[in-house]
Amino acid sequence: MKILMVCLGNICRSPLAEGVLQQKVDQRRLNWKVDSAGTGSWHIGSPPYHLSQKVALRHGVDISHLRGRQLVKEDLLEFDRIYFMDEANYWDAKRIAGSYWDASKCSLLLDELYPGQWQNVPDPYGYPEKNFEEVFQMIEEACEAIIRKYGV
Repeated sequence: MKILMVCLGNICRSPLAEGVLQQKVDQRRLNWKVDSAGTGSWHIGSPPYHLSQKVALRHGVDISHLRGRQLVKEDLLEFDRIYFMDEANYWDAKRIAGSYWDASKCSLLLDELYPGQWQNVPDPYGYPEKNFEEVFQMIEEACEAIIRKYGV
């Protein structure tokens, strides 16, 4: 299984989701590839935002080694499942992917908890640390649902 997590800049939400899911995959010894990307290009090569790193580390997840990258249309061919942090990222990715778009493998991350409700993981960038903690908890619950669904 190959899973891609996508947000806007690939420094806050999607690296958190990559790190959380990768830890769960490692703990269960699943042969999965987990990655993350952003729909924007502003943070290519940048480490995750310091508050994302801080909150992740507090929960035993080290994401300091991750680096931002931009989503490319070929990601739609490479990955089995692509999860978007919010609706804007979903539509931006559809535009980027063009004819490579495959709606059957693309959904919002929180659809794993609230199917069909199109609930967004809010962007915590520029907000206090408590917002990053709330986002972490949402992501953690959704990643656990992914493991329960596909990790059998």
